[in-house]
Amino acid sequence: MLGYAIKDLSTGDTFWRLPNAVFPQASSIKLTVLLELLRQDQDGKLSLDEKHTVRRNEMTVGDPEAILNKLGDGTVTMTLRDLAIFMAVLSDNSATNILIERLGMDNINAGIARLGLKETKLRRHMIDLDAARRGNENVSTPREMLALLETVQSGRALDAAHTQEFLRILRLPKESEFNRALPPGVAIADKPGSLEGVRCDSGIVEIAGRRFIFCVMTTYLKHDEDGERAIEAAARAAFAYFDRLDRSSPYGRTIPVR
Repeated sequence: MLGYAIKDLSTGDTFWRLPNAVFPQASSIKLTVLLELLRQDQDGKLSLDEKHTVRRNEMTVGDPEAILNKLGDGTVTMTLRDLAIFMAVLSDNSATNILIERLGMDNINAGIARLGLKETKLRRHMIDLDAARRGNENVSTPREMLALLETVQSGRALDAAHTQEFLRILRLPKESEFNRALPPGVAIADKPGSLEGVRCDSGIVEIAGRRFIFCVMTTYLKHDEDGERAIEAAARAAFAYFDRLDRSSPYGRTIPVR
């Protein structure tokens, strides 16, 4: 099962497939955590420079890939901004759970609701298998993840400085289907996600004269690699389309560069 939502930010043109289908978001839901962190910093409820000492009892159980899990107990102190970078770039689940606790899950969901998103929900901490077994999955739809990113990039969710910080953090180099599929040097502000049987990626792709939002989600995968290949193929096709538009006249002629 594959759904996507694409929007040309130059023209407003949109393209959909299963835009309202509810998909597990895996780590793509961390976009909502980052947004709430920046909102609370903007509102003076906390500071991105606030220090946090990482303790062993905060570590996510059953996540061998988490970087923070490999650090000592109380030996490392970092800022909330540092934790956000661990969350966005390395997809560190312990860093994410620390931020969820600091921000409040109810506050994160209230922020989602203020954007008018009805199907996007943060229902559990990362790697909480008991909650997942109860059906408390973190979910959204292609249309709503597009709406979230469009609202942020347009400056309607945060002030100018915090909007730029949101995008700066998401542009940091990371492993993602979009980054694997698109040419080197293309600016990509995205957050991928992966779970058993689930692969997704949502972000803003920036071509020199054209930007587009692309949110693509897969689930019920027999082989996880099938989802990765499907997202990469879709990203290449979308990029080729918008790159061609960017280099073409209004009548479709591609003007040679001399």
